[in-house]
Amino acid sequence: MKTAQDFFDEYAVSHQNETNIAIHYVCVPLIFFSVIGLLMSIPTTFLENLLGLYNPLLENWAIVVGLIISIFYFRLGFWYFVQMLFVILISVVLNFWLSNVTNLLYASLSIFVLAWIGQFYGHKVEGAKPSFLKDLQFLLIGPLWVIQKIGTKK
Repeated sequence: MKTAQDFFDEYAVSHQNETNIAIHYVCVPLIFFSVIGLLMSIPTTFLENLLGLYNPLLENWAIVVGLIISIFYFRLGFWYFVQMLFVILISVVLNFWLSNVTNLLYASLSIFVLAWIGQFYGHKVEGAKPSFLKDLQFLLIGPLWVIQKIGTKK
């Protein structure tokens, strides 16, 4: 498996333009957030009936998928895992709040579509295809890359 730095270096190749990077700072977290919201919108009847799960935290597809993708981040490194676990949990909490204010499915779908339009615009400005077209793992690297870029800003 590639190291986190290998992924970051490869991801950075198609993310050199300042406009594209700025768009990524906004759109990547919004996409991640909206995917969590979309997962939270999926009925949990399957989990309840088949697995007998009645814990509200586990009766949520976002938590189930979050735990699965956390394995990917853990394999990259413990602190990457911790950072992304925090992002996942914050996203779940904010989506739970959003679900009390509006229809979560429609809100998440709207955010998802608008953020992807922004992403593709950023890559048009960049003149490079999105990294995930080469390797789907970059869909998981994007949020971590943004955290690392923001964390190293001087």
